[in-house]
Amino acid sequence: MGKNPIKVALIGNPNTGKTSLFNQLTGLSQKVGNYPGITVDKKQGTCKLPDNYTAIITDLPGTYSINPTSIDESIVIKTLLNTKDDNYPDVIVVVADVENLKRNLFLFSQIKDLKIPTVLVINMSDQMERKGIKIDLPSLEEAVNAEVVLISARKKIGIEQVKKAILSSHISHKTEPMCAVNKRIDIEYFDTLKKVVPSHNLYELWLMITQNNFPETITPEEKKRLLAFKHDASKLKKYQHKETIYRYQKINEILKKSYQVDRSKATDVRSKLDKVFTHKIFGYVLFFTILFLIFQSIFDWASAPMDFIDSTFANLSNFIKLKLPAGVFTDLITEGIIPGIGGVLIFIPQIAILFLFVAVLEETGYMSRVVFLMDKIMRRYGMSGKSVIPLISGTACAIPAVMATRTISGWKERLITILVVPFTTCSARLPVYAILISLIIPDRKIFGFIGLQGLTLLALYVLGFATAIISAFILNKIIKVKNRSFFVIEMPNYKIPSVKNVLLEVLEKTKAFVFGAGKIILAISVVLWFLASNGAEEFDNVERNIQKNTINKQFTPSEITQIIASEKLEKSYIGMMGKAIEPAIRPLGYDWKIGIALISSFAAREVFVGTLATIYSVENKDENNSTIKQKMAAEVRPSTGEKLFNFPVGMSLLVFYAFAMQCIGTFAIVKRETKTWKWPLIQLFGMGALAYIAAFIVYQILS
Repeated sequence: MGKNPIKVALIGNPNTGKTSLFNQLTGLSQKVGNYPGITVDKKQGTCKLPDNYTAIITDLPGTYSINPTSIDESIVIKTLLNTKDDNYPDVIVVVADVENLKRNLFLFSQIKDLKIPTVLVINMSDQMERKGIKIDLPSLEEAVNAEVVLISARKKIGIEQVKKAILSSHISHKTEPMCAVNKRIDIEYFDTLKKVVPSHNLYELWLMITQNNFPETITPEEKKRLLAFKHDASKLKKYQHKETIYRYQKINEILKKSYQVDRSKATDVRSKLDKVFTHKIFGYVLFFTILFLIFQSIFDWASAPMDFIDSTFANLSNFIKLKLPAGVFTDLITEGIIPGIGGVLIFIPQIAILFLFVAVLEETGYMSRVVFLMDKIMRRYGMSGKSVIPLISGTACAIPAVMATRTISGWKERLITILVVPFTTCSARLPVYAILISLIIPDRKIFGFIGLQGLTLLALYVLGFATAIISAFILNKIIKVKNRSFFVIEMPNYKIPSVKNVLLEVLEKTKAFVFGAGKIILAISVVLWFLASNGAEEFDNVERNIQKNTINKQFTPSEITQIIASEKLEKSYIGMMGKAIEPAIRPLGYDWKIGIALISSFAAREVFVGTLATIYSVENKDENNSTIKQKMAAEVRPSTGEKLFNFPVGMSLLVFYAFAMQCIGTFAIVKRETKTWKWPLIQLFGMGALAYIAAFIVYQILS
């Protein structure tokens, strides 16, 4: 093994190629054991160095810093603090990734402060040209006070230079620190700390008290003195924070002079894809093309399972009605509970398909590019770049989207984002959009592949997002705050989506919709059934009055039953509510039944469809085998005999639900986040007024 074996420790962040370098240095001369008392692999091997020197290489577990958060990472600090340990290194080789040098240098700077001879090895140098990276090696070496070697462990480039650098560092014993944090935090504090145990390095003592990790070389008396420095926990935390800030300030200064990245000159696959996905023109075109394909798929793929679910529940309701004796309990099940459950489950295919595509986009890394792309727009309209995250997550649900604004530091930007998030089309609007679009937009394709229904759904999403942006612009002019905050996003590498992760995400989000919105829809369906099946004195006399009226004798028993059901619904409690608001909503093209659905959907937008399902189930007692879509399509205006859900009414409803807040949960979360009733009330009435005016204009123009 040689007369003077040099003990070398390999340290680095996970996934920097540290193990690959270890294998290149040691070859077959390796042995694997366990660290004392810990079931973590201890890999060691021997390596021949120049001038007949030999090195014992120890591959320490990957770590992001020497502030351990796991057993693996604690091994690193224990090895470096215990100078009497058999594995205490003569030289440390810190392995860094050429693409993440800033993050890797944080660990390197900590190692250097321990005053152990250190070599910085930058791996994956063969990718520098393709990634547009240039490194001024002499400048970097001078700045970090250590030898720096560029290598490619995978291609065996620079391995001999690493061996030479290990020997050179051992002989020269260069131990100058890179940062000397004690001089930048509190000189007096650290001078006092140094006097407590003068035999140890100052940064070693700092790690002992901050990480509560005392080596065997510290006596009980010295440990007692060091523990006294832990009494003021707030000061300790403050100094640790200052240390982190200073290290990154120093690293930024170094990299500014010695490390340049020009993505425009990069030629790797990621860079080529980024040039397209984040292009100022093609990036947006591609994004909206992907959105269109998603929305078209929602209709094409979901139509068959939705029709199956709809008809299944309609047939189930009819079957149970035939099997159970007539009465209140049977009516509750067949007209309240079953239509309510069906009103939830029918939209599972569409919700699942939407979340499937969103999960795939997130898993591949594309969603981060969308955030980066849209950040350029956000800055112009008074919102922070961080506003993009809530706006995008708002396509799932506005409630977590509002909560996500907590990451925005500026109050103005955060408030504006909170107020406009409900305009983005959430999954709760999807059931309303889906059934109305299927009723008024023909299932036809232009140019053979562009579906009109998918195009309409895309237009509604764009309308919601555009309204959010315009509203933000107006609010930015009204709310006067000088400061503004932005964000920086680190682009992840592209990767093939994990099937397991995608499926779990779809399952979790779909369950959240079913059990979250489902409980509301089902509960309201039962309440609506009760209100639709009961009324005042007039309600109780409906059947007797109709039977007595001689005009009705011309009708068949089936027609008489239908007349009684319709009249009862009109005289019921819910009919009275609908009739009360009918004058206000008639200019929008709505009747009193749609008015009932509007009232109930204040709890949650998706309740709109379930409400109509319940109302029509109560009214059409002999047609329970019809689906909700068929019932809505067959609904006519008694005065004219025209279809109720025609193109003008359908478009009016689509626009109304695109703008109306219609969500108690969102109202409550806005109140909690703003800590006042002012903003949620402004939001509720402002969005409601906009929805009414827009729906009125659309109906009057199209009628």
